[in-house]
Amino acid sequence: GNWKMNPETLDEAVALAKGVVEQVKDGASGEVIVIPPSPFLVPVADIIKGSGVQLGGQNAFFEDKGAYTGAVSTCMLKSVGAKYVLAGHSERRTLFRDDDSSINRKVRKILEAGLKPILCIGETKEEYDQGLVELVCGLQISKDLADVTAEQMKDIVIAYEPVWAIGTGLTATPEIAQSVHKYIRSCIAKKFGDEVAEGVRIQYGGSVTPETVDELMACPDIDGALVGGASLVADKFGRICKYQS
Repeated sequence: GNWKMNPETLDEAVALAKGVVEQVKDGASGEVIVIPPSPFLVPVADIIKGSGVQLGGQNAFFEDKGAYTGAVSTCMLKSVGAKYVLAGHSERRTLFRDDDSSINRKVRKILEAGLKPILCIGETKEEYDQGLVELVCGLQISKDLADVTAEQMKDIVIAYEPVWAIGTGLTATPEIAQSVHKYIRSCIAKKFGDEVAEGVRIQYGGSVTPETVDELMACPDIDGALVGGASLVADKFGRICKYQS
């Protein structure tokens, strides 16, 4: 669950984290990760401790410390209990100008810290309309995973985000999502071998809701969901975490 720049207050963040823990206390269909904004990481970490819910960071810089105002390092995230860190989220790419070269440095830094990157890739509406989905995703995989070893790849989660489906209410049909996920897996197989490709988790992230999750999760190459808006409502997120496929 990627909370993005939400909620507005610490009290709301604490309530949401408690709600998520309550929702999944009897188990979930997969691993559950909450990814709050940096100021809320420590209190959320305290709430989820021992619950099985994992903590993630929304972004990390590729240096350990220094004069980088506004940046957060992988060692800081690790020290507060994060296990995962997002890299290359479409909002980071568009709003903050994160390019493939810096995303690659971030991915390698996250791995170096002993954390697991969730690498987000995906095409814009314009690229989708032009039939460039495979070209765009293939290039992002090639550039963002440059100098990553097959052994390291086992610790990386890929999240496919069709940018046109994020926060718009539009969702790629399960058929479209499955075909892109299958292609992404084939790119990973070419680069890292079949065994690594079969084991890698490829999540779908594009307006996933309690209504759409079951059908998406039934697809053979969709291994999870990167949930945005719906992760801010504990019972909605709980239903997504307990998908039936």
